[in-house]
Amino acid sequence: MNVLGIVGWSGSGKTTLLTSLLAHLRTAGLRVSTVKHAHSGFDMDRPGKDTYRHREAGAHEVLVATATRWALLHEVAGPEPRLPDLLQRMDPVDLILVEGFKSHPYPKLEVHRPSLGKPPIWPDQPDVVAVATDASIACDRTVLPLNDIATVAMWLRRHIAASQ
Repeated sequence: MNVLGIVGWSGSGKTTLLTSLLAHLRTAGLRVSTVKHAHSGFDMDRPGKDTYRHREAGAHEVLVATATRWALLHEVAGPEPRLPDLLQRMDPVDLILVEGFKSHPYPKLEVHRPSLGKPPIWPDQPDVVAVATDASIACDRTVLPLNDIATVAMWLRRHIAASQ
């Protein structure tokens, strides 16, 4: 399975880039799934709803389904799940874009905006294979124009083809 991470500091535009890429790649006929890492807990349920009550009562997993989507909520009592374990649960697709999990070893595209005043990630992470930025930077990786989704998507499609 082709996996590419989108990493960067908070506020750099990771989600904006990812969602723009999704739309562009889908138009090109690719099937793309995503994985999003949340640093703090999240809850898809609301108190009082049946699935919330199931989880609160102790269910290990709760699967909720409708005619248009389903979601599996899995309670984790031990360490945070590893990315490879999560990827194994997903259906095969052309590409999985991962937002976050930056310490896990897999190819990554860094979103870097020097105007945020944060240091780049790529110097310390050899698995950052490219950097999308809105400024001119000196970098030993492929540098992509952050605001040119067509160019970033073309690079991504070439990256996928080269890894197969």
